[in-house]
Amino acid sequence: MPSHTACLSFHVTYFGCPFWIELRQLSTPEASKAVFDAEAGVLAGVSDGKSIVDCATLAEDDMKRMCAAVMAKGGIFLEAPVSGSKAPAANGSLIFLCAGSKPLFDEIEQNGLNVMGKASHFFGEEVGDGTKAKLIVNSLMGTMVAAFGEGLALAENVGLDPTTIMEVIGQGAIQSPVYGLKGPKMIVKNHAPNFPLKHAHKDMKLASDMAKKAKVEYSIMDKAEELFSRAREDSELNVADQDFSAVFEMIHKESEGEFSKKRKLS
Repeated sequence: MPSHTACLSFHVTYFGCPFWIELRQLSTPEASKAVFDAEAGVLAGVSDGKSIVDCATLAEDDMKRMCAAVMAKGGIFLEAPVSGSKAPAANGSLIFLCAGSKPLFDEIEQNGLNVMGKASHFFGEEVGDGTKAKLIVNSLMGTMVAAFGEGLALAENVGLDPTTIMEVIGQGAIQSPVYGLKGPKMIVKNHAPNFPLKHAHKDMKLASDMAKKAKVEYSIMDKAEELFSRAREDSELNVADQDFSAVFEMIHKESEGEFSKKRKLS
């Protein structure tokens, strides 16, 4: 999601009683913790009848900690990280990946979430499961863009027209909306941020850590995470705040083909 903070409060009826729900969307675990734990922050305002719907992408343990703190004060908690960035947020086509209070989810699915999203999924009452789903989705998305970037870079370095390669990809079984959206901009170095690379890498690292904890083979995803990490930390490229498609610039920087060498100088 974009780097800004978004909060929304709205009034609904819950089991026949009127109450307020607050939705939060923050860009980093640090920002989320600061807003949640501040003296006049989210937790300080929680009381009986107050519901928190948290749409940030955090580590599973962070989401569990906030849920426990909210419930300890008599509040109700639903995690609802979203799949989608700037454009889906603007046109109301986000996808909510939820876990926690089922009654709260049922109350707001068609009375709040439907205004902002095209779909809402409930993964169960165990808080953390929505986060797990979000990390898997974003890790896969980053890996797809990394692999796509390597394919485009190879095409360029062996003398093929990348636009034609993109047409071929778009006509076959491996077509993907993300390739169609990002590809034309990648080849002309247009990485205006929709989903900043630093946030994409944060999610990919959390997913890699989750895979290690679950003892799951994740080597392909891990390699993509490492590529994003190098791109994020490269002060010469300076692409951390650009769109995650800017990992393409790291691919060319680390390539020694003639096209890549010329591209670095342009």
